[in-house]
Amino acid sequence: MLDAVPPFRARPGAQDGERVIKLAVLAVGGQGGGVLADWITDVAERNGYVAQSTSVAGVAQRTGATIYYVEMARDTGRLPVFALSPSQGDVDILIAAELMEAGRAIIRGFVTPERTTLIASSHRIAAVSEKIEPGDGRASSSKVHATAEAASKRFIAFDMEKIAADNGSMISASLLGALAGSDALPFTRESYEQAIGAGGRGVKASLAAFGAAFDRARGTAVPAPKPAEPAIVESALGTGHVSGPQNLLQGWQALAARIDPMPLAVHDMAFRGLRKVVDYQDIAFGREYLDRLDKAVALDEPDRGYGLSIAAAKHLANALCYDDMIRVADLKTRSTRDRRVRHEVGVKDGSILQVTEYFHPRIEEFCGTLPAGLGSYIENRPKLAAFLDRRINHGRRIRTDSFAGFAALWFIGGLRRWRRRLLRHKVEMAHLDRWYALALDHVPRDYALAVEILNCRRLIKGYSDTHVRAQSKFDRVLSALDLLKDRADAADWIRRLREMALKDEKGDMLDGALKTVATLGPDPVS
Repeated sequence: MLDAVPPFRARPGAQDGERVIKLAVLAVGGQGGGVLADWITDVAERNGYVAQSTSVAGVAQRTGATIYYVEMARDTGRLPVFALSPSQGDVDILIAAELMEAGRAIIRGFVTPERTTLIASSHRIAAVSEKIEPGDGRASSSKVHATAEAASKRFIAFDMEKIAADNGSMISASLLGALAGSDALPFTRESYEQAIGAGGRGVKASLAAFGAAFDRARGTAVPAPKPAEPAIVESALGTGHVSGPQNLLQGWQALAARIDPMPLAVHDMAFRGLRKVVDYQDIAFGREYLDRLDKAVALDEPDRGYGLSIAAAKHLANALCYDDMIRVADLKTRSTRDRRVRHEVGVKDGSILQVTEYFHPRIEEFCGTLPAGLGSYIENRPKLAAFLDRRINHGRRIRTDSFAGFAALWFIGGLRRWRRRLLRHKVEMAHLDRWYALALDHVPRDYALAVEILNCRRLIKGYSDTHVRAQSKFDRVLSALDLLKDRADAADWIRRLREMALKDEKGDMLDGALKTVATLGPDPVS
């Protein structure tokens, strides 16, 4: 993919001075597609070319990104005739700022194997069709890669978004670096850098991103150093459970060391789960996570591929990191979120960003953030709960760019140090322990069924009403266990029920499948 290309040549039948080079850029809002097109036009003009840049607006994630189209030809004294938009089978270079946009370009016929150099960032922005899928609706990136390799003359793809972010710039700079490094245009690196420098703003960061992407496209990039361990757990600072960064780091290292004796196949998922749990709460919570995981590892077997342990490592972490008011407030007041929002919106330096958060708490969320005894007291008295619900259960818009709004959410997020004493934590841990014990109890007689019971935790997600509906589906799927536990195909049936629950928002398919299960006899289906 990154091999050197032959020197720049005109297509057969065209003289060098007559050849029109046709380049299209596909980018969504905030990715700097217009800036990239201007840079390319500037580079062409600096090298004695006549160039024209146009754009065709699109609706990102629906009909596609905006198409920025550049045509250029060597200035011979005669004004060439340029087109206003790309045509199928008539594009020399196509640059996509996201992988699926490259796929859309291929579908639209802009990429051809005998002609087109395709440059795409390999990172993903989930499309609307992927987001609305209740289960895992992600399209296969590997299929797009394979198709792009076959459909283009040359395909260059790597994570240009990450390169840009690492250098404090926009993806347009790293896309330009990949274009320069590809040698698809007959221009020197210096002329690209001069075009960037002429912009006058963010030049240093843009040049750094350009250079890193240029080296990567040429295959000469130096691997990035591994991040320092303190960055892994810095979000746990201030929880009140560890005194000082040094003790925090020592606590993290002690936890990470507990993963080493585990089977190698489990290491990756266990480490990811541990990071998530520590970030969610604190070091002590990470210790609880590993204590629970050890029970699954002790029951697992090498000839099973440690499927039980891997499933436990993943779903235990998700179960421990349930969404509550504290979690939502914590995430909304993190500096990383502010940087992400500013990047996605495309806020310029010196501009003010106003952010309004919408909250609609119910009495259940309110009681969940109270000490367990007080919360239970209110929930067990329907009249009192209804009285409070009428005053709590309505939408609120909170401006987190204001001091009062931010302080309110920061205070709620800070309650996580007392989370273990609250009603919601008590309820969630009781539910987790029942589910986990149910799965491990099935290991001796049906290993595959135990794994599927663990995987059913995928059904529980979200916050407020979404969480209630998800837990209802979870309970309905596992209600079939008594009917299936003596069948050889019990694991397969639980898997089918879970997939139906994930795909069907209303649950009609799941209800029909449960009726079918109720008619099954004790003998397995042939």
